[in-house]
Amino acid sequence: MMTSALPISRTRSDTPAALDESITAWALAARAGDAVAVEQFVGALHRDVQRYVAHLCGDPQAVDDLAQDTFLRALGSLHRFEGRSSARAWLLSIARRAVIDSYRYAAARPRLIDVPDWQLAAELAQPCDLPGFDDGIALLDLLASLPDDRREAFTLTQLLGLPYAEAAEVSDCPIGTVRSRVARARATLMDLLDEADEPAVLAA
Repeated sequence: MMTSALPISRTRSDTPAALDESITAWALAARAGDAVAVEQFVGALHRDVQRYVAHLCGDPQAVDDLAQDTFLRALGSLHRFEGRSSARAWLLSIARRAVIDSYRYAAARPRLIDVPDWQLAAELAQPCDLPGFDDGIALLDLLASLPDDRREAFTLTQLLGLPYAEAAEVSDCPIGTVRSRVARARATLMDLLDEADEPAVLAA
């Protein structure tokens, strides 16, 4: 199993744009054969890839394998990465294809038992000792009720922090579609939150 050898320390001064620039620079350096840059690239995006595939796939036991497959594909394709988009968006596009390919493989070779539980996988991919962890689990519960396309758009833009243009690139759809899906996801989540806050009405 592939793990990040050099965990990335993110400080308060790190901005998403600055971090993406660093990650893209590491990817380009890794393309040139810099072994340390390879470890930095993997370490910076390993958790994002796990979270993304957890939201996409229906098998919690497959998350680590899909993440590893994503990085193997990416490292094998680094020679084609030219930095025209951020390395994060490029890598998440590969992750999406890895999940789609896994679905196709599963459809060709169906299993006897398949209990989809992406939520459990997403929970396990998060650190449990951080402030707001319980709120994060509650959010996952709400996200589970969204259609797949809206959940993906919301996850990419609101949880992983991708700009809408890059989320559109990852999802292989127009940017307007991503905006629409995120807006609908937000509206649905707000409705669900309002319902959760309403006091229970006791029958007389």
